[in-house]
Amino acid sequence: MDALQSAFVILTSSWSAWGWLLPGLLIGLFFGAMPGISITMAMAIFLPLTLYMDFLPAIIFLTSIYTGAGFGGSVPAILMNIPGTSSAVATTFDGYPMARQGRHNEALGVALAASVIGTLSSYVLLAFLIAPVSMLVLKMGPLEMFVVAVWGMLLLGSLAGTSIARGLLAGVFGVLLGTIGMNTAGFIRGTMGVPWLLDGIPTIPAMMGLLAASQLLNLVNVHYLIEDEGARTISFARIIAGVKLALRYPTIIGRGATIGVLVGAVPGVGSSISNLISYSETKRNASDGDTFGKGNPKGVIAAEAANSSSEGGAMATMLALGIPGGGATAILLAAFAMHNIVGGPSFIGQNKDIVYAIIFSNFAQAVLLLFVGLGFVYLASSIVRVPLRFLIPSVLVVSVFGSYALTGSSSGPITLFLFAVIGWVMLRYDYPVAATVVGLLLGRLLETNLLRSWQISGGDPAYVLERPGAAIILALMLLSIGLTGLTRFRRRRTAAVTPEVGS
Repeated sequence: MDALQSAFVILTSSWSAWGWLLPGLLIGLFFGAMPGISITMAMAIFLPLTLYMDFLPAIIFLTSIYTGAGFGGSVPAILMNIPGTSSAVATTFDGYPMARQGRHNEALGVALAASVIGTLSSYVLLAFLIAPVSMLVLKMGPLEMFVVAVWGMLLLGSLAGTSIARGLLAGVFGVLLGTIGMNTAGFIRGTMGVPWLLDGIPTIPAMMGLLAASQLLNLVNVHYLIEDEGARTISFARIIAGVKLALRYPTIIGRGATIGVLVGAVPGVGSSISNLISYSETKRNASDGDTFGKGNPKGVIAAEAANSSSEGGAMATMLALGIPGGGATAILLAAFAMHNIVGGPSFIGQNKDIVYAIIFSNFAQAVLLLFVGLGFVYLASSIVRVPLRFLIPSVLVVSVFGSYALTGSSSGPITLFLFAVIGWVMLRYDYPVAATVVGLLLGRLLETNLLRSWQISGGDPAYVLERPGAAIILALMLLSIGLTGLTRFRRRRTAAVTPEVGS
């Protein structure tokens, strides 16, 4: 309680820190909505500026960029099927179909509300659970992370569309692509003598090619993103209606926030998997699960609640252990170092008031994001009025520049082009592109942690029994798969009985 009181005193005595909230959110929103510009890149660009600030304003400024960019990535995901980061992949599944149906206003409003509530929820949980979560993360070894990655892979069944076999084939193809390059044991696979493939396929350019460029190629003969002229309206009232719609599903938001915090706290896993697990669990529990992927707002809510709350989980690991969960928290640790501060247990033990001040400032960021985000999505939704003959080349040019900025060489644009062709062919023959994206994201994670587990255990399968955490996660995974199968069986039986009742 003393630390909480001191945190309030710190925040209310120095108003200079609050002045960086709005600029940070706007920068994050703008960079997050730019195809190919990642959260990490946005924070890295402005990191040198924080050298001239005090410690708390610097961290508040960078976390504001983090929060803004986390939601900003959903805007192109919904309007153009372009996930700016891996955490926005699941947002495209229902967000983009909603936009094509003329429900872009509602989709953006739903995403904004879910992001705001997800961020708030994650920091509320973080305020109370930072110590237990940090201890839980310390117990996570490569076997536990491998099981989590396998769970993510098994979600491919929910992304498979009408054919599970095609979904699994597309997922395996993605895993094979994800393992190209040199692994931790020093073996080189599939590089074909290309030096820049030693580190693997550039993930973001490949995702942009598979999900966005391939879709744009299919729209060459279409005049507008939304073909119905009457549906191309930009309505602030309908954006607000989307916000209200999200509030009608507190269970979905709560489940997504919990999954986001727990999975987001695992270094190297984070929001890449949490949004997929949340989406799959919501689809399994929904009575209208068959409509997911066709423009169901529940899918957008589940994905955005989980990827936004992952921020709180990643911050817990960074603050409590000094371990960056991803690129964004690595930038935050760099800011700590620039101010001669080392994150970790000693930092929390000696500076609990600063920790709570950072957490409380994130409450303010989430609330402010609601109002700033409303104006931002209102302006961003104007893109549906732009003729595709202008939009397609503009987006492709921005994507090419973004992919070049990510890799710093021609490998980014080349990857974008090749995967655009692959994505177009997959769409042409009705293979789920999303399953390949998931496989690509998880391929390296699966292989690396399986190899480490094998080395630690000496190849002994009984090693699983020595890791109760892995056994618990495995049991939850099997329970989830069993419940998914049961739900599908019930839906098929209901569908078979319904015509007889009608007749």
